[in-house]
Amino acid sequence: MSRRALRLLLSIVMLIAASVGGVLATAGTAQADGCYTWSRTLSQGASGADVTQLQIRVAGYPGSGGVLAIDGAYGPATTAAVKRFQSAYGLAADGVAGPATFSKIYALQDDDCTPVHFSYAELNTCNSTWSGGAVSATTAKSNALRTMWKLEALRHALGDEPIRVTSGFRSHACNDAVGGASGSRHLYGDAADLGAGPHSLCRLAQQARNHGFNGILGPGYPGHNDHTHVDHRASRFWSAPSCGI
Repeated sequence: MSRRALRLLLSIVMLIAASVGGVLATAGTAQADGCYTWSRTLSQGASGADVTQLQIRVAGYPGSGGVLAIDGAYGPATTAAVKRFQSAYGLAADGVAGPATFSKIYALQDDDCTPVHFSYAELNTCNSTWSGGAVSATTAKSNALRTMWKLEALRHALGDEPIRVTSGFRSHACNDAVGGASGSRHLYGDAADLGAGPHSLCRLAQQARNHGFNGILGPGYPGHNDHTHVDHRASRFWSAPSCGI
């Protein structure tokens, strides 16, 4: 049995157990993969590293124009994001992260914590050490992980059809080689360029507004007629004039 098939089977077992146990069940110690295991049910008012890990995975569900803070505090915004995540996957949308929610997350991630449909290799075709950018290698890789989970949410919203990443993290040398802007978000590891595929560039840009990206650049913006760029810069800047953005 493949690793992914085994993970799916274990996730189904956990989901059944959660249904039998009712709303008072906790996440327990069962582990569906080698990434991260939640050991308690989380709800509004909770805080800690386990909340941070949850926020990373639901950051693609902040609502239209929203950006979820990854701060380890389970407040109203996190509750709302969890509800949207739950609704997107057919779970009871109560805003409480318990066994059913964690089981779905386990099914969606690989052992390195990346979502199943994206990989570190996709987000870094430039420098496998993640060094040489505007931030430390550790920060660049962490930023890329957050981007991937937002892309996973975008992919799911678009019918679970593939999204093609054409560029991710760049070192200064790589960025200079492709003529990137001196302050490009690619240097921080939190940007991704998306190519057309099952979805048009405009469709990608339009839908990205719902998935936590402060930066969206697409057709009609100088230099972006052949891709849609997304990132999570500090403040919002959206421009894809040909797409009505």
